[in-house]
Amino acid sequence: MPKKFYQLSRLERLAALQTEKTLTTGDAAFFRAGKSLTQQRAGQLIENQLTTFSLPEGMARQLLVNGKYYQVPMVTEEPSVIAAASNGAKLAVAGGGFTTNQPQRLLIGQIIIIDIADMKKLQLQLEKSKTALLKIANAAHPSLQQRGGGAKWLRLRPLSQQELSLDLAVDVQQAMGANMINTMLEAVAAELRPHLQATILMSILSNHGPDNLVTAKVALPLAALSTAKINGTLVASKIAAASRIAQLDPYRAVTHNKGIMNGITAAALAFGNDFRAIESAAHAFAVRNGQYRGLSQWQVQAKTLQGELTLPLPVGFVGGATKALPAVKPNQRLAHIDSAEELMQVLCALGLAQNLAALKALVTTGIQQGHMALQVKSLAISAGASTDEVLPLSNALKHAKTLDLTTAKQLLHALRQQR
Repeated sequence: MPKKFYQLSRLERLAALQTEKTLTTGDAAFFRAGKSLTQQRAGQLIENQLTTFSLPEGMARQLLVNGKYYQVPMVTEEPSVIAAASNGAKLAVAGGGFTTNQPQRLLIGQIIIIDIADMKKLQLQLEKSKTALLKIANAAHPSLQQRGGGAKWLRLRPLSQQELSLDLAVDVQQAMGANMINTMLEAVAAELRPHLQATILMSILSNHGPDNLVTAKVALPLAALSTAKINGTLVASKIAAASRIAQLDPYRAVTHNKGIMNGITAAALAFGNDFRAIESAAHAFAVRNGQYRGLSQWQVQAKTLQGELTLPLPVGFVGGATKALPAVKPNQRLAHIDSAEELMQVLCALGLAQNLAALKALVTTGIQQGHMALQVKSLAISAGASTDEVLPLSNALKHAKTLDLTTAKQLLHALRQQR
C-alpha cells in the first residue's frame, strides 16, 4: 500500500510534488537545498541585525477553492496546525470544496486633522476640494492609476468636535500598498496644510479593513462528518452549537478566532505578507458590532452543515518582502497562485478549513487526543533529544501514560541507557 503524503520523508515529498508537477525542477532543488535568508540580506532588511531565525515550512494538501485544488505552503512552529488545515480541506471536498466572494479590495489611509475651530466650515471646504485632492493623490503615484488602480474616493469622519479623519481609499492592485498610500496621503496633506485653519497631526495607512473583505463558504453533507462513534448529524449540531457559543462569549470567541488565524497567519508568512496587519484587521473586524465575536459561523440547514467566514485580508503579491525573502516566489509557484485577489480567497478558505477541523475535534474526540499525538516530537526536543533520538523517544512517548516533560526526560534517560 503506498504511503500517504504525511508519511513520506521530506525528500520523498519533494520528489512526489515534482512528479505531479506541483513543483518545478528549479523550485524542488531550492527546497531540497534548504536555502534560506542570507545574513547579508537579513542585515539589509532590518536594523541592528544579529542573525536569522528559522521556522519550519510545510504544506496543506488539496484545498479545493472555487473548483481549483491548491497546495498551500504554511510556516509555523506548532505541530497540529498543518494537520488540521489538511484535515479540514479533506472534509470540505465532500461538499464540493470552498467557494469565495470578494466584492472589492480597497485599502484606507487617514489624514488626521485636529484643533478645528469650525467643524462645519472645514467639512464644506474639504467636500468642495475632493475632486482636486483625488487628482493630487493619484499624481503622487501615477503608475498605479495607469495599471487600473489608484485613489478612488475620499470620506470625512468627524472624531470629535475638534478632530476629523480624512479617509482616502486606494486600489493598490497587487501590492500590500502601505508605502503607496502613505506617499499619496503626504502629498494631499502638503496641499491642504497652507489652507487649513487647523492642524494636520499625521498621515498614515490604516490597517482596519472593512473595505477589503473576502468571504469563504462551504456546505458539507452530514454523513461526511461521521466518526467511528458519533453520527454526522450529531457532530454537525455540536459544531453549530460551538459556533453559537463563539458568537455569545468573548472568552470562547478569542480562542475560536485564534484557531482560524493559525492557518491564515502561517500561510501569510509563507507568502511574505505582513501577518501583523492581517491579525490586527481580523480582530478589529471581530468586534465591529461592539462585542468581540467569532469570525466564522456554522449552522445546519437543508441537511448540510454550512460554514461561512468573512474577514478583511490586507495582502500583497508583489513588492516588499515578497521580493526580498527568497522562499516567497517558489511558494507562490508551489501554490499556483497568481494574484493578490486569489491569495485572499485561498487564505480565507484555509482559515475556514482550519476552523472546521478544530471544531470537529473539540466536539468529538476532544482537542488533546490529536493535538498531543502531534506534540510528542516537540516534547522530545524539549527534553533534550538529539536529532537521532527524536523519533525513538517520540514513539516511546506515544505509549506513555503521562505526556509531560518529566516523563520525556525519564524515557530519554532510559533510551540512552539501552545503548
